[in-house]
Amino acid sequence: MTSEKRSSQFYIDLEKRYGAFNYEPIPAVLSKGKGVYVEDVEGKKYIDCLSAYSAVNQGHCHPRIVKVMQEQAETLTLTSRAFYNDKLGVFEEYITNLLGYDRVLPMNSGVEACETAVKLCRKWAYLVKGIPRYQARIIFAKGNFWGRSIAAVSTSTDPSSYKDFGPFVPNFDLVPYNDIESLEQKLKEENIAGFMVEPIQGEAGVIVPDEGYLKKVSELCKKYNVLFIADEVQTGIGRTGKMLCCDHEGVKPDILVLGKALSGGMMPVSAVLSNNEIMLTLKPGEHGSTFGGNPLASAIAVESLRVIVDEKLAENAHVMGEIFRTELKKLTKHRVGAVRGKGLLNAIDIIPFSDGREAKDVCLKLKENGLLAKQTHDHTIRFAPPLVITKEQVLEATNIIRKTLEEME
Repeated sequence: MTSEKRSSQFYIDLEKRYGAFNYEPIPAVLSKGKGVYVEDVEGKKYIDCLSAYSAVNQGHCHPRIVKVMQEQAETLTLTSRAFYNDKLGVFEEYITNLLGYDRVLPMNSGVEACETAVKLCRKWAYLVKGIPRYQARIIFAKGNFWGRSIAAVSTSTDPSSYKDFGPFVPNFDLVPYNDIESLEQKLKEENIAGFMVEPIQGEAGVIVPDEGYLKKVSELCKKYNVLFIADEVQTGIGRTGKMLCCDHEGVKPDILVLGKALSGGMMPVSAVLSNNEIMLTLKPGEHGSTFGGNPLASAIAVESLRVIVDEKLAENAHVMGEIFRTELKKLTKHRVGAVRGKGLLNAIDIIPFSDGREAKDVCLKLKENGLLAKQTHDHTIRFAPPLVITKEQVLEATNIIRKTLEEME
């Protein structure tokens, strides 16, 4: 193979020839990124309104994070946890102090971190709460998405996630999202150990619960001695206008799960945070990861968090998100139904066109016009640009969306 750049179709054909068909990408073959913009192999420039599903909150190739990655990559990348390294403890101290937890357990991907939270919850249930061994049950909200492992799809209500992948993990219960009464009824049952929930359901279509929902969840979990597990893999690290989405209601989960933007978009980094009573139920050999807590990831994660803090990117997400939604709401005459979101995690519902075109077709046309976004389900488009976006760039993005919908009509 030559290093010479080929056409987009060349690279698309390579993937179709040699890759699995577990994704259906928008046909943009990207080769460069900086800030909120990416370029394809032909040199066409796009506004990125997906941010790798919120993994690139700090913007593509942020110079501070790139510098730290380069320096650490030239020094030491991986030791495994068979030995100590000089970066992990620094990361652990920084993130626990920043977010107000006693301890952190580092992993790699978001789904690994969620699996870790589930194991930790079960361990606490047996050693602390006193639930009979192997009887612990964990509640999840319908419409959840935390990955595609067997455990994750065991909690899914989306047939594309779970169909033909059973048998499933037992003792996982479901309740409707944003339904406090149903949650309390379930919490009254025996052997409930925890409730894991996304503060905003991203993959379900940016479903924002009623104000006060998370506060009531926290209160109920305390009332019934159940762990409140917040899956902030997508909503955390500034995305919704606060460092954590739970901060909007002033609640502190018993177990906090982070991923995606913890990496600055550089490599897989995730983390589970909790207090001593919960975290110290784990003993050596009971959980781990070859790459989790590696020095390269640890150095990157610290700098990724510092960029969010130093550049006030959560605050920018709040301000730019207000502008973004204001502009989107002006498009209701152009086949836009509901507009939902918080900070820079937003979505619109597309009213199907008379000829059957749906959200996917809008995303393909957006790509032609210089904006990258992705549909979720048939009628919803999620917009989540990097948090470094400016007002001028927000207006550029919303103008492309408006122009695209006008052209399609």
